[in-house]
Amino acid sequence: MTSWLIIFSNIAAACVRTIAGMFLIHRLLAARKPGRNRIIIAVSGIVVISALLSIAGLPDYYRMVLEILWIAVCANHFQGAAARMSLFVSVFYEIAVSLCQFLVAAWFGVIFHLSVFPDYSTACGQISVWLFHALLIASALYVSKKPNMTGKDAFRFMSVIVVFAFIAVITLSQQTILPIADDTLDMWTILAVVLMMSVLTFHMNRQYEAEKELARLKAEQAELLERDYTTLNNAYAVNAKLFHDFHNHIGILQQLLSHSKPETAMQYLDELQAPVLEMTETVWTGDETVDYIINSKAITAKERGIQYQAQVEFPRHTNLRSADLCAVLGNLLDNALEAAQQVPEKEERFVCLTIRRINQMLIIKVENSFCIPPVFGDGTLTTSKEKNGLHGWGLKSAQTAAEKYDGTVQTSYTDNIFRAVAALSYQCISGLQ
Repeated sequence: MTSWLIIFSNIAAACVRTIAGMFLIHRLLAARKPGRNRIIIAVSGIVVISALLSIAGLPDYYRMVLEILWIAVCANHFQGAAARMSLFVSVFYEIAVSLCQFLVAAWFGVIFHLSVFPDYSTACGQISVWLFHALLIASALYVSKKPNMTGKDAFRFMSVIVVFAFIAVITLSQQTILPIADDTLDMWTILAVVLMMSVLTFHMNRQYEAEKELARLKAEQAELLERDYTTLNNAYAVNAKLFHDFHNHIGILQQLLSHSKPETAMQYLDELQAPVLEMTETVWTGDETVDYIINSKAITAKERGIQYQAQVEFPRHTNLRSADLCAVLGNLLDNALEAAQQVPEKEERFVCLTIRRINQMLIIKVENSFCIPPVFGDGTLTTSKEKNGLHGWGLKSAQTAAEKYDGTVQTSYTDNIFRAVAALSYQCISGLQ
């Protein structure tokens, strides 16, 4: 096999590894799915890198390092993945690829009693390379066809591959057909152990992030409940004061009317009516968290000059947790208020909230005006804010909470109305609604 064919084969193999690596990061880090244009750019870059390395005749070490950096850069720039985690996954992905490629070549050499299989500069060596890359393509397709794959499923999938590779290395050291240096076997054995540790470390990191997010939601829920308790207490205090002073108010009104002072009596009635009107504008659903979110956002809308409407039909005694309702309802309303506030004309600023129960489904629809069109990347709504903060997590948090109840969060928009609809499946706990 000529050197040019080997160079072409190595370049093609590098393209496969890069694309598979981007899809792996998409699945493991919940990053954006790489689109066609992004894949073309990534492939073009790795073709240039591989061609230069092949022509220069540099060792595989340089090829691995540059591939790691290129995959991490593509994942961070094109898919929105965190730079640190992209680099972490890329490093151990390349180690796993190199280990599995060596194992495929070595075991084919053992099976067919040919020592040329691990030699990638021969025809048999290239056959073993593409047998492995065929398996890599099959694995990437399997992962990409599993949109509902959870973090636990991905952890199991990676664990099976790494443990199988470790067993294959240990077993390879016991065979006598293919001569393999002890140093080489020791190196791959150590790397197999490192891979197992990296999978455990990655899984623990994901669990830590999930627990941290849960703790944040619980803290937010506690704050909401405390504020709502204060609001309820103030409302009850105003109500009790009105009833306690009722006979005094009647006496004063009677005195004013008997002295022919209807204007003063009307002014006094308006003062009495103010706290009552404020109470009648408050939405009460029976769920403390929902009550507080709806009413606090109404106050925020009023302060920002935004028309705010809420039509609520909320079921009681369900399995819907307050923390999850806070994540869905609070984030959707926050996004809506922020978008509506950017509309220059105050009379065109509005936010409409509709909550309805349809059979055992709770539908939460939030509509708002906007002036800056939302940004969609690869079919997914993304934030148009700066990427160096916590922006963009609102819809992700709402979607995560909705998925706990076999639900979804869907977004759409027309010329001047943005719409977010969350659907959650719930169950009645005590049979009451």
